[in-house]
Amino acid sequence: MTKVRGVRGAITVRDNSEEEILVATGEMLRKLAEDNGLNPEEIAGAIFTVSQDLNAAFPAKAARQMGWDLVPLMCATEIAVPGSMCGVVRVMVLWNTTKSQAEIKHVYLRDAVKLRPDLSQGEK
Repeated sequence: MTKVRGVRGAITVRDNSEEEILVATGEMLRKLAEDNGLNPEEIAGAIFTVSQDLNAAFPAKAARQMGWDLVPLMCATEIAVPGSMCGVVRVMVLWNTTKSQAEIKHVYLRDAVKLRPDLSQGEK
């Protein structure tokens, strides 16, 4: 039975530039798609967030560059929690799938592995 599931990802960027935000976001999305077999036709939507120090680009632009033209996308800024990690792009993709929650592979890349080491599957 197909259900809507959430698959999450996060990646850190090296600097607040449009190029770096889009390259890093694209890397994260390609890994999410590869690891989970994501097909844009099955994606209900994606929500991107960035840490408050990132404002040079909308990370959703990377999804559009990958051909996610009809997928509803939204970008937002993370809550400014004292001591939280800077330079982070996160995504939650809502996806129609037959996979169980346990089968979904969340992707945490670069220093973002520190956010959820239990879900990062050793990705660096």
